[in-house]
Amino acid sequence: MTESTTSPADAPAREDAPIPPRKILLAAFASTFGWALDLFDLFILLYVAPIVARLFFPSSSPTLSLAAVYASFAVALLVRPLGSAVFGVYADKHGRRRALMVAMVGVGLATAAFGALPTIVQVGVLAPVLFLVLRVIQGIFVGGIVASTHTIGTESIPARYRGLMSGMVGGAGAGLGALLASFAYFVLSGVFPDEQFDVWGWRFMFFCGLISTVFGLVMFKYLEETPVWQKLQAAKAAGKAAPVASPLRRLFGPEYRRVMGVNLLITFGGGATYYIASGYLPTLLNLVAEVPHGETSRILMYGSLATIVSSLLFGWLSDLMGRKPVFALGGVLALVGLPLMYHGMAATDSLAAITWYAVGVALVAGAVIAPILIFLNERFATELRASGTGLSWNIGFALGGTMPTFVSLLSDTPAQIPTVLALFSAGLAVIYLVGALVIPETRGRAL
Repeated sequence: MTESTTSPADAPAREDAPIPPRKILLAAFASTFGWALDLFDLFILLYVAPIVARLFFPSSSPTLSLAAVYASFAVALLVRPLGSAVFGVYADKHGRRRALMVAMVGVGLATAAFGALPTIVQVGVLAPVLFLVLRVIQGIFVGGIVASTHTIGTESIPARYRGLMSGMVGGAGAGLGALLASFAYFVLSGVFPDEQFDVWGWRFMFFCGLISTVFGLVMFKYLEETPVWQKLQAAKAAGKAAPVASPLRRLFGPEYRRVMGVNLLITFGGGATYYIASGYLPTLLNLVAEVPHGETSRILMYGSLATIVSSLLFGWLSDLMGRKPVFALGGVLALVGLPLMYHGMAATDSLAAITWYAVGVALVAGAVIAPILIFLNERFATELRASGTGLSWNIGFALGGTMPTFVSLLSDTPAQIPTVLALFSAGLAVIYLVGALVIPETRGRAL
């Protein structure tokens, strides 16, 4: 059973005027590094989650405190669809470039503000309240980044490389963001060793978010609009494109309602798998495997590189084989591989073995999200692509981002975490595989 749509995106792909190489490279860099910095800002919290749990959400149960931190992580994800609704409509009407600049400046400032927050010892219950308020603000801006970064790159590249670009932005960008966070963790854990990291190091981790603000301002100066969006504006100016209804009204109306629903099988299954794989990996290394901070940062860097490699590989494969077969392959790897690796990591004391298991988990994480971005792009017409892609991605990943919270809540002790992770990963892989079965093949559709 497959699902289809009569969207203008169903038209066969065709090659238009060649896109200048400089424009392709700049768009690829802006999309990939912009998304990388977005994930960098989000992963910072995951890397210091045990510390934040003690300082802002103290409890007699370490797993309960950890669940509170992951719940705050999920809060930012849950408001991301709102950010995509606002910034996506803005990007569709006024351009991807402006939306990217505003969103990146905002998310950088919000992330840095976490480093200046008082702890619960200093101001009591106000501390977690302020923490959650900042998470909401950060999440709205992050939703805006998705709407712009996830269209700039793919709309600025020849059709035969779109899958590769999807893997580069959605997967490799995420891996690069995690790598940057791992590097910051590695450097700052050396500058602030042991107990000093618990006092000052975590604050400087958040201060690193200002990099996103600087990047947003620089990109606004040098980045051009995508050829696809410019062509649509030219057609409108010449009276060759009819006025269109509000993107949000169309997306949730009869034309695209089913498309949006089916998209969620892939974005939820892939997003949840990614977050309980790469996202939960720092906690798995610290609490379950009891790897020291320094070694953890090195393993996470290896894992980030693995995510980058697998994302590029599976994105490229989606150009050769099609989107559906690659989704199916990634789902099978998650269903079989993740439960085995979670248990293997918990059952060994060998640092080398733990490292290889962590790399394997990261490889699967990159594989499942690599083709998602271009699949979503190919589902929507240009006049609502930023809104449709941003909302589909963020709703699915927002729901998926709640999974680490439930993993922590259902684990009475750290020793139970691998078993709960294995059960969750298997269930999520099944949802992802169902999505791979019912979605249409989109490779070859024109943007």
